[in-house]
This record gives sequence, C-alpha cells and structure tokens, in this order.
Amino acid sequence: MHALLLIALPLLQTIALEGDTHHVQGIAVEGNTLWVTSVDRAAQKGFLSEYALDTGRRIRSVELQKGDTFHPGGFDQDEESLWIPVAEYRPNSHTLIQRRSKQTLELLSSFEVPDHIGCLAVLSSSLIAANWDARKFYTYSLDGKQQSVRNNPNLTRYQDIKYRDGAIIASGLYPKGRTGGAVEWLDPETFMPMRTESFALTDRGTPFNNEGMELRDNRLYLLPEDSHSRLFVFDLSQQ
Repeated sequence: MHALLLIALPLLQTIALEGDTHHVQGIAVEGNTLWVTSVDRAAQKGFLSEYALDTGRRIRSVELQKGDTFHPGGFDQDEESLWIPVAEYRPNSHTLIQRRSKQTLELLSSFEVPDHIGCLAVLSSSLIAANWDARKFYTYSLDGKQQSVRNNPNLTRYQDIKYRDGAIIASGLYPKGRTGGAVEWLDPETFMPMRTESFALTDRGTPFNNEGMELRDNRLYLLPEDSHSRLFVFDLSQQ
C-alpha cells in the first residue's frame, strides 16, 4: 500500500463508483450527474457511463466505438450535449469527435480529424483539442473545420481539459521521470499557465492527474483510478 501524498487543496469527499469502469479516460459533472468515458482495450470497446454523483450509483452506459476508433478521451459539455473524442488506440492516428445528447446519450453528430485527440474543451463557438500526450493544440469550429494548430508550450501531458470562466483548465501528468502532475489554468490565447495546483499520488499509488478532471462551483473533481474507481472532490473556494 502506497502512502497518500499530501496536497494543498482540502479533500471534501471520496466517492466510490459502482461497477467496472475499465480504463477511465475523462469526466464531466452537471448537478447530481457524473459522466465518465472509459475504454476496454481487450474488447476494443469504448464507453460513456452515467452515475449519480452523490452515491456513485451507475445509471446507464452506452458503447462509443466505431471500427478501429474505440478509445474515448477527456471530454466537455455544452448546455445540451457532450462532446467526446473517440480515437484509434495509438498516436498519430485519427479521431471521431462525437456530439451526444445529455438526455439520451444518443449520437447527434460527428466529424473526423486526422490525429489522435486525447481531450477537448468546448468554447462558445469552437472546440480546443489536444492530441496524444497533448503535444499539440488544435482549434476546430463546431462543424469540424480546423482553424488553428500550435505546439503545447508546457511539458505537462494533459489528459482532460475544460473551458471554465475564461480559462482552459487542464489536468495532466508531469514529464516521464517526475512523479505526479498538476491542474493548470491556461490562458486560451497563449496556453501559458496562469495558476497551477500540483498533486502527487493516491493511496493506491496512482497520480491524481492520471485521467478524468472536472471543475464546477469551486469544486475540483478528479477520477484517476481504474476499477474500482474513486472520485476525489477537492475544495477550491478558499484559494
């Protein structure tokens, strides 16, 4: 058993999720709803699952894969939809960006991009997406037209990103050879950090920033572990 390494933010709650979460990828939160993307590499299937946030009870789950694209990533939401990248399980491949209904989880639309997209954030009229290990940032229109591409100026390997309160909130791992990771508030114009919160390991020895991240109402949610997964809820109100 690994010792829990301390972090600066107060831990409010730890919620155990019901059932097999496979290999967790990304999360989103709204009200008492938690959505989780995950992948079963052996079965070549990707999943979008919905949970009750207060209890961790699984409500429903749908499969996301299409042919060789079965690796969902970090994702984001707008008022009505979840925007989810579903890629081949390898770098330098291709991705289907899926838009799914929050109410039914059904596929509403999709478009294809020629790289492995590991996570994305939804802005008012565009998407910001990062590729495998977030070495590049892409900007797409909501109908799939690429608007820009630039190199990530930071070494952090982002796994899940969100657009909140005018900033790109990006959670990921430090470069290989360095323990732990961080949540970074990035300037959406320069992608340079405006604020950083560093994290180490859970008591299972998993980096807190290993996979899913969400920020809502001064609460930071991290879902780093595979089955059986635990959601860690941190308080940002005092920062």
